[in-house]
Amino acid sequence: MVFLFFNITIILFVKTFGEQVLEFYQNLGSGPTVPQGVEVLHPYMNSTVWRVMNQFYSKYYSDHHPRVFLIGINPGRLGAGTTGIPFTDPIRLNEACGIDNNFKPIPELSSRFIYHMIEAFGGTSKFYKNFYFTSVSPLGFTRLGKNLNYYDLMELQNAWEPFMVSCLRSQLKLGACPRAFSLGQGKNYKYLQFLNDKYRLFDQVIPLPHPRWIMQYRLKRLNEFVSDYCSKLSQIIA
Repeated sequence: MVFLFFNITIILFVKTFGEQVLEFYQNLGSGPTVPQGVEVLHPYMNSTVWRVMNQFYSKYYSDHHPRVFLIGINPGRLGAGTTGIPFTDPIRLNEACGIDNNFKPIPELSSRFIYHMIEAFGGTSKFYKNFYFTSVSPLGFTRLGKNLNYYDLMELQNAWEPFMVSCLRSQLKLGACPRAFSLGQGKNYKYLQFLNDKYRLFDQVIPLPHPRWIMQYRLKRLNEFVSDYCSKLSQIIA
């Protein structure tokens, strides 16, 4: 009887998935140095962003369930670079997630696709119970005021590789399923495959077309891509 009570007590004090996510971002640091002309997007030190992140991860991740990781490139200015939440712009944060915010309501293309897909999947509660968005680099980059991908500069990619791998490994400890998705079938997927072969992060990385690419170049086939996403995501949690 005492042994049973002791085990229950331990479970009660284990941090939830969401609490561990917040702890990860809280201890993230500023990352390595960057090439000249490159600036780092680090929204997590902003008190308004932190309040919104607390609400989001408390609402959708207050449990101990493992998640399937969906791994993007790095935060962009109008999505996670503003809200702190991957693939979530201020509009979707309010309308789809029910979290009020004072950010400028500027739409972001990737976020538009992702939340269209989430609605088709069954809504935010069902989706986030099973999936977790992150990025190869949890910090974003800009150059000349425009978004910059980590792979756009080989010097940046090479310098940041140890940091990015360390961040991925830290997040795996939150409770990651053995198979993950790359959001991006091109350079992001190729680099994730390279990292996975080198560091054995996941059993398998499965490519999906990047949301921004869909919205920019395949908008007429939007419903087709939404169905493809939902089908592949459903199969992996079946």
